[in-house]
Amino acid sequence: MAETKMDLSHLKKEVVVKPAAAQKSTQPEAPGKPKIDKQGRAYATGRRKDSVARIWIKPGKGHVVINDSPLEEYFGRPTLRMILNQPFVAAGRTGSYDVVCTVKGGGLSGQAGAIRFGISRALINFEPELRKVLKVGGFLTRDSREVERKKYGRAKARRSFQFSKR
Repeated sequence: MAETKMDLSHLKKEVVVKPAAAQKSTQPEAPGKPKIDKQGRAYATGRRKDSVARIWIKPGKGHVVINDSPLEEYFGRPTLRMILNQPFVAAGRTGSYDVVCTVKGGGLSGQAGAIRFGISRALINFEPELRKVLKVGGFLTRDSREVERKKYGRAKARRSFQFSKR
């Protein structure tokens, strides 16, 4: 067989350069505007399991009121109180905001998680530059785990009744 050499110069295409406006910029995006109501509060909603929390935050001394009760009275366990303060600690704003919230549904653990998620979102509505810090901490991701329903013929969702040979 004879070897043939082909000239590939006819396949060469011109390189198209995109205008500068179409290229992605490497500068970080500017944070959005704060969303504050007429009373100087930022509002957000948080959800976890079956709990729904409505949160209002405003600058203050760090008082937290849940369903017209102080934080220590509503959440007796220190771990639940710690969960609520996590967004403030991560953002470095401990004791600088007053929180008023109403929460319905679920148990205490789900309610604490809903309030934490709502506080994180409300902080971003008040100070948009905190978004990156809270996102890295995982406070802006809704925990979508729900309780699995009970199935018929079972004791619970997956547990069977005890087997007996007799």
